[in-house]
Amino acid sequence: MFQRARSEEQREARRQAILGAAAAMLAEMPVAEVTLNELSRRAGLAKSNVLRYFESREAVLLELLDSAWQDWLAQLDAELADAVVAGDPVASRADQLAVAVADSLAARPMLCDLISAQAAVLERNVSPQVAAQYKRASIAGISALGALLLRSVPELGEPDAFRLAGAAVMTTAAVWPHTQPSAAMLAAYAADPALAAMRLDFTATLREVLEVLTAGLLARRR
Repeated sequence: MFQRARSEEQREARRQAILGAAAAMLAEMPVAEVTLNELSRRAGLAKSNVLRYFESREAVLLELLDSAWQDWLAQLDAELADAVVAGDPVASRADQLAVAVADSLAARPMLCDLISAQAAVLERNVSPQVAAQYKRASIAGISALGALLLRSVPELGEPDAFRLAGAAVMTTAAVWPHTQPSAAMLAAYAADPALAAMRLDFTATLREVLEVLTAGLLARRR
């Protein structure tokens, strides 16, 4: 029999159980296949009880996106420190930065999938209150990413580092779906090698875009 969570600790434990179940599902399937019914079952709660803690499936996934983003920033900080050589010329550091960011995001498919679904799916079934809460967190997250980029390439300046951070997110959102072909598209590529040129590699494509954007921002400042 379901027992209502009565303490703040119990309520937080329920919230974390729901988020944990959602994360486990995203390790097995894309965002589009995550349903509230299956999420409820895996969390061990009735759907109505899940909705006591999150107003919709999308609200769960937006909070999971913010959590995954914060985890990524913490790891990226260390990865950039290893990847970007402080004494190198600015052009070299800019390319090192692009490689590190692209590699780091490619290693986190759940984060990339959530980013790609953010505007088109996740922001479509939430209240204004949840939307505003997420957008505030998103602005803070992009600002934090901009600060990491600026630390690696201070020649960018703060405004352009923020622009580059935003562009990295937008590019990830755009590129990720195109690099995750369906079974039908994979079969088409196999049947007609001429179509293979349309099959993009996520890491290489994101790296190239970031390299060009960073070089352009630096050239404009000069």
